Amino acid sequence: MEHEAEVVGVGAGSAPGGDVPAVILSARGEYVPIFVSADQAQSIGMALEGEPFDRPLTHDLLVDILTEFGGAIDRVRVDDLRDGTFYAKVDAERYEDGEPERFVFDARPSDALALAVRIDCPIVVSDEVIDEAGRSQDSVQFDDGPQEGS
Repeated sequence: MEHEAEVVGVGAGSAPGGDVPAVILSARGEYVPIFVSADQAQSIGMALEGEPFDRPLTHDLLVDILTEFGGAIDRVRVDDLRDGTFYAKVDAERYEDGEPERFVFDARPSDALALAVRIDCPIVVSDEVIDEAGRSQDSVQFDDGPQEGS
């Protein structure tokens, strides 16, 4: 089963080698931290805050190209977690002669989430991912303290 999710924060999580950037999703009443690169964290964080960039970043460029060619992203899915690595898909479509043609693209979760926050499309997370990586909401601390449920 899949659950709608939202990005509730971008920050740093503690890891044995030091702090690591993470995107925090809220799904099924739990938080799912997904560790990302510093560049991806900055890209997602700035998009969430609505801060414009001087020039388009790769995710902005991809959205522009897809739109120009008559396509649209329907949703992104974080649908698998194996050996500590998250996997995602981007569900897209385009119309030709009034008929939808659907596509599914494999993606890194950081790229999928960066696209989703730019176009405000649904994000879904599978039960399996939440079961393995989900954390109680009171176990995740933000700068202003624990976050309440969404």
